[in-house]
Amino acid sequence: MSRRDASMNRLTSLGVGGCAELLMIPETKEALGEILGLAREHTLPVVFLGRGFNSLVLDGGVEGIVIALWKMRSITAHDDGTLYIGAGLSHSAVTHFCITNGLSGLEFTCGIPGTAGGWIAMNAGIPESEVGSLLISADLVTPDGPIAMSAEDLCFHYRGVAGLPADSAIVGGTFGIEKTNRERVNSSVRKFLAQRSRTQPLNQPSCGSVFKNPPGNSAGRLIEEAGLKGARRGRALISTKHANFIVTEKGATSGDVVALIDLARNRVFETTGILLTTEVRIFGVPDNSSNEER
Repeated sequence: MSRRDASMNRLTSLGVGGCAELLMIPETKEALGEILGLAREHTLPVVFLGRGFNSLVLDGGVEGIVIALWKMRSITAHDDGTLYIGAGLSHSAVTHFCITNGLSGLEFTCGIPGTAGGWIAMNAGIPESEVGSLLISADLVTPDGPIAMSAEDLCFHYRGVAGLPADSAIVGGTFGIEKTNRERVNSSVRKFLAQRSRTQPLNQPSCGSVFKNPPGNSAGRLIEEAGLKGARRGRALISTKHANFIVTEKGATSGDVVALIDLARNRVFETTGILLTTEVRIFGVPDNSSNEER
């Protein structure tokens, strides 16, 4: 399945950004491999998309191919204490499956939005736990065919993966879990969700954490101490609930969001000497159709 000039503001959690030149939604790993092969043959840029969290698409849209891995949604628990999750499975579906089957270990991911593939690609987590610490291996598709990689070979680091081969797509992962009971898993999930509800603007469009936490520090605290909670540019603002979240209102543009990212980074650097780096993926071209690096 494919769409030309697909509106990315409908496919990302911030609700902003231009159109994808070509959106492709492969239904099988074989079809995905063919797309990657054609992209390499014709030197077309490729961007992978889950459910559009942790993603900021610029207003000029995305050149090349956006590949949505929505069809990779299998999930299977095995007797050896492992759980296979397809890259396109949503965080809510994973949580529901684990509660229903009494599987413990991934409760901390219950409020991390997006899909399992995105979790692996960014080594998603909280201060106490990261996805990479539970992953055993990942299934990938490359232009040359499918491969499997161990967690050790993927070389996880804070909010990223160093060993991911170029032009490859994560289509699933095998995680180590513990068989327990529904009540225990459900209780743990409720605690994590309650904590997120208290501290994060879950009822407003956002991309999750905008900046990575500097070593030994908190990006949200630094932005708050710089006096930027509630700062606004156009129809976007820095959340008054958590300063490392940017939320959008109807009519916002990616330019509004980028302006706030620049404001926060510059103000924190001016006041502390700490240069914040983005956790959110920023891709596409700005309004003036020139490439932009951030």
